[in-house]
Amino acid sequence: MRDHNIPNAIPDGKRNTHLGSYLSPDAADAGLNFLTPDIHLLALREMLLRERGAAYDFDRAVANSLSSQPLVFNAFGPLALNLTLATNVFRQLVPSFVQSVEKVLFEHSPGRRVDDPARDNRWLADRSAVDVALHVRTPEGESGIIYCEMKYSEDQTGPAARWRERYDEALKQVRLYKDPNSPVLRDVAIEQLTREHMLSQLAVDNGVTRRAMFIAIGPRLNRRVQTAFQVYANELLPVDDNDRSRVTFRHFTLETFIDAIDVAGDQATADQLWQRYCNFQRVYEAALSLLAPNAQPAAADGSAGEGQLDRKQDDKPRSRRRSSARTKSDQVAAAPEANRHGQ
Repeated sequence: MRDHNIPNAIPDGKRNTHLGSYLSPDAADAGLNFLTPDIHLLALREMLLRERGAAYDFDRAVANSLSSQPLVFNAFGPLALNLTLATNVFRQLVPSFVQSVEKVLFEHSPGRRVDDPARDNRWLADRSAVDVALHVRTPEGESGIIYCEMKYSEDQTGPAARWRERYDEALKQVRLYKDPNSPVLRDVAIEQLTREHMLSQLAVDNGVTRRAMFIAIGPRLNRRVQTAFQVYANELLPVDDNDRSRVTFRHFTLETFIDAIDVAGDQATADQLWQRYCNFQRVYEAALSLLAPNAQPAAADGSAGEGQLDRKQDDKPRSRRRSSARTKSDQVAAAPEANRHGQ
């Protein structure tokens, strides 16, 4: 924020409620929580014209720089505005599923509660929705949808949705789980993934799309998020490649997603995303300067271990390493099924 002269909110002096991640009211109104004016306008349009029942927290979206809501727009907004870029990104991430991306929707649900028992029983009888839905064409020429959930600073401790009887029914109906009665699927850290994956499968079962995939994205160093992804994947039945109606689950780090944008040709957006959301080295150095203001900078030989956060930048600490980006994305393309459930 400081690099871009974005002022944060000023404490009122009466209560210790200040969070440095919040923008000042003027900065929030100017759209400075978004990477570009075009993404700001896209976010405003999507929130104004949102689907019926869509749940946006407008203040968090425009004012909280650590919220996943603006991250969704900053990460997927450039893709929504440039479907060629979106295609090139997802052909790297899931080459077996994507030939082209044709549309990007935000805060989407194929079937929210409408207080009609006949229809609600086809879905989950609630307001569950995914952050993003990408309508795609598969390499076989079929239509498909990638449903996506994105995490950033979440600690996976809730609040959780009120567990409904319909969820218990759907767990058995969707044919996704080793044990539909497993308490893990109902755990506060996991239940959102459970609901959204079930919703994705029901979209196929109810004829919304012939094929679908459910993916989750989160920072590599948010261990609670990454653990939730891995634990959830372990609850799933192995993939049956002959059953094309099954909705598979994939999870990616935010860093891998950003690298894919880089390799797809939009280096500027990739660098902006990484500097804002993944350059934790700067957080480490800022914290160290407060705890030990007289300490000397750590040597650049790797001796500081994970404190250097894996992204030591040689002699340019505020730039992404080009070779690192290409190497990671090449690995994703070379092993696209590396984290399919059942493995």
